Parts: sequence; structure tokens; C-alpha cells
Amino acid sequence: MNQPAQTIPPFSMPMFRSFVPERIRPWMYVFIAFTFQFSGGLYLGTLNQMLGETALMREDLLMCLYANLAGMAIYFPLLFRMKFRFTNKTLLCAAATGVLLCNLLAPHITFLPLLWMVCFIEGMCKIQGTFECMSNIQLWMTPTRDFTVFFPLLHIVILGSMQLSDLLATSLMYYYHWDYMQWFICGIMMLDLLMLTVCTRHFRMFKKLPLFGIDWLGAILWVVLLLEIAYLFNYGDWYDWWNSSVLRRLSMVIVVTLFFCIWRMFTIRHPFFEPKMWTYRHLLPILILITLVEMFLATEHVLEEVWLGEVMRYGTMTSVQLDWPALAGVLAGCLFAYWWMHVRRFNYLRLIIVGLGGIIGYLLGSYFLISSDIHISQLYPLIFCRGFAYAVLSATFMTCLEEIMSFQHFFQALSVFNMLHMVMGGVVGAAIYTRGLAYYLPDNITRYGAGIDNVAASGMSVHISHYMETFLSQMTEISLKQIYGWTAYACIFLFLLFLLYDAPIRKELKQMPSWQKIRKMVAESFANLKG
Repeated sequence: MNQPAQTIPPFSMPMFRSFVPERIRPWMYVFIAFTFQFSGGLYLGTLNQMLGETALMREDLLMCLYANLAGMAIYFPLLFRMKFRFTNKTLLCAAATGVLLCNLLAPHITFLPLLWMVCFIEGMCKIQGTFECMSNIQLWMTPTRDFTVFFPLLHIVILGSMQLSDLLATSLMYYYHWDYMQWFICGIMMLDLLMLTVCTRHFRMFKKLPLFGIDWLGAILWVVLLLEIAYLFNYGDWYDWWNSSVLRRLSMVIVVTLFFCIWRMFTIRHPFFEPKMWTYRHLLPILILITLVEMFLATEHVLEEVWLGEVMRYGTMTSVQLDWPALAGVLAGCLFAYWWMHVRRFNYLRLIIVGLGGIIGYLLGSYFLISSDIHISQLYPLIFCRGFAYAVLSATFMTCLEEIMSFQHFFQALSVFNMLHMVMGGVVGAAIYTRGLAYYLPDNITRYGAGIDNVAASGMSVHISHYMETFLSQMTEISLKQIYGWTAYACIFLFLLFLLYDAPIRKELKQMPSWQKIRKMVAESFANLKG
């Protein structure tokens, strides 16, 4: 006998006022989500002009980026507690106001710890606004709460905004000034606030739950640990690593902070990250893999920038053209992940292999193409592969994470995942490549330049100064080739391991609980805490 089909209630957004047409309501939240993802404390697209106008170093500005990403990563376990405490309008208005104020303040702050704090708060507001928008249109995107649909579409918003934000920031810097990006973000946040004030109302679907039982001290300890590690690897080359007493003391502080994080996790009843969260099967391999993937892709921020700037001699507006093939790769990767996981229902592990293949294509293509004699259009396939691989792997890893975790621990694991995904992998990878360049470049100059002396220079048909400029460019090419080669070897080795191993990750995702069940779970944990 056939079972009756489960009825799916019609999608609605009761937080909107009645005069707003039903059809445009979810699209308004898509727009607001894009505006939040466009925002940041400071913007890498304006890095070069900021370095020339301010007294800040490159490492200082990169630390602002890591602080912003740390604010986003640490906030994940708090998202649902906030959702069940405040109304959607309150959370979105508070997030938009926070982003607006942080963008107003950031260009005028010169005291670095305060600037990092502003960027950190901006990251929290950014993820709060994005989550509120996307969680309220999730049933519009996938009425059955299928994450093989939701995560690929979510990453179109997240990764697409990254590329478009970089394009916009660079253009505003080139034609106007670097702080025009802050003014632009302030303008669209004011537009968001106007839309929210006029078009939405305070609506509560559930009885509110108090913000009780949150391990605030534990959250602070984990944030401090993350920022300490980011500082160590970000400033490592500038301080000459452990030859500096500053980094030796910092390393000891990191060990002490880690001890207190673990001690608190095992000694209080409801820690910020529960010990059971670490025990899920396949969690540690996923965390290790995303860290390695981020380390491979960190070549974009070190080797690729040196290649484009020192070898190709591209200006800012020329280099930023590569964001277009990266954007195309991101869109293709997200749609491919959707087709693979949702339409065809293929194995997720093999999709990870496809993503690693994209990284290998990017690394090997870079290795063979490094030269000052190529046209920029020859770089488009490489950048497309990089964007494609990043989108595929980001969506797949997050889907696998949701599959192996219970909802109780999913957002805790998502926080740790994003600490490694957004901060740790990138900063460690960048430190390794920077150190590699610091070793290989002087070594190659010494090896290949040993025969250049006054006698050899006198027989040259070109002036020695012009020859040395060409010589240094060639040595940079060789050094980049060596590091790209070693990175490609490492990625190929990981790729071969995946070909030999078939992880038992299911093809069908478990059903995510409804909002009512989630609220009931949170309320039960709150009742247990009081008891």
C-alpha cells in the first residue's frame, strides 16, 4: 500500500509587512545577504594604496583580515541562540548598524589592537546578518531542507561576493580613494536599514529563550588562541621567527592559552566546544583536509601576487581582471557541486577528488606558465580552475560535515571548521610560501649569479644595470617555479591517497530538523542547564 506523501507547508515570510509582494520578499533577503558579504573591516583590494598612505605594514593589514575572519568563525555556535532570543528584524538591524559603524571607524583608527577589535566585531555582524537572511529563505531555496541544494547556492553568495567585492574595492581605489569602499558599504547598510524599517516588522515564531548558559569565557579563550596563532604565522617572517624573543614568548603564551581552553572544555558543564563534538567519526579527517586545501590555495596570496607584481609587472587594475575568471570558476564549481550531489547523487568523496584535481590543474599550470612573456589571457584557465576547485571543495566539505554531525554539535563543529578554513589554513600556508621565497630567492641569486663579475660584465652587449634587473626577474621566476612544484607534488600525493581510499560517506543526507524541533532541543538543553 502506498504511503501518503508528506505535505510541505507553503513558504512564507511573516516578518514582512503586508504591502510587500510575496514574490520579491526572498529576493530582498538575497540582496541583503550579498550586501553583508560585500562588507569587511578593511579590504585587500585597496591594500597597495593603504600601504602608501598609512604607517601600517602589510602584516598589520593582513592581521585585520584574520581578525575579521576570526569574528565570523567564532560566532557560529551563538547564531541559533540569538535567533531564538531576538526577532529577525532586531538581529538584521543590529548587524547592519554594526557593519556601518565599523566601516565608519576603521579608516580613522591607527592603534592596531583597537583596529583589530573593530574588524573582529565587523566579522561577527557580517555572519549574523548573512545567517539571518539565508536561514529565513532556506525553505524557499529547498522546501525539504536538502543541504545538497542549500550549500552550493549559499557558496554562490559567499564566494561570488568575495570576487565582486575585490573588483569593486580596487576600482573605487583606482578612480577615487581607498576609503570610498568604506563609504560605499556604509551607503548600502543604510539602504538595508531603510528596507528593514519600512518593509519588515517584529515577528516572533517561537517563545524567546534567554541567553543563559553560554560559555562566554570559553569563547574568548578560543578567540585569543586563534588570534595568537594567526599573529605568530602572520608576523613570523618579519620577526625572523624564533630568533626573535617576541615570538618565543608568544609561543609559550599559545601553549598556556591552549591548556586553559582544553581545561575549561573538560571541567565545566556546558563549554563553548563540547568534548563530544571532537569524537565524531570523520570529523578530524575533514578538518585536516580543509586545512591542507587552504594551505594549497594560499599560493594565491603569496606566490601569485609576487608573480603578477614582480615578474609580469602588472598594475592593480590589470591584476584585478583575473577576478572575472575566478568568479566564473566559482559559479561553475557551485553549480557542478549541486549537479553532482543533488541531481546525480554521486559519492561525495569523488567530488572531493574532482576538487583536488582542479587545484592540481592550477598548480601545474602555474608551474609551466611562469614567465614574463605570456599574455594575461593565458592565465584565465588557471584562475578558473582555482575558483572552481575552491567552490567545489567548500560546498562539499560543509555538506559532509553536516552529514556526520548531529545538529546539537553541528554549529560547534562548523565554528572549528571555519577557524581552520578561513584563518589557520591560509595564514600557515602563506607563512610557508613566504619562508620558501626567502630561502630559494637568495639561494638562486647566489648560484646563478656567481659568474657575474667585472670581467663578465665588460663583455656584455647590454648595460649591467639592465642585465641585473632582468636577472633578478629570472631568479624570481625560478624560485616561484620551485615552490609551485613542491606544492603540486604535495597536492598530487594527497590526490593519490584519495584514489586509494573510499570513505563510507552516504549518498543520501539525513533530514535536518524543523525550526520547531530545533527550538525544542535548545529549550531542553536550557532546562537541563537550570536543573
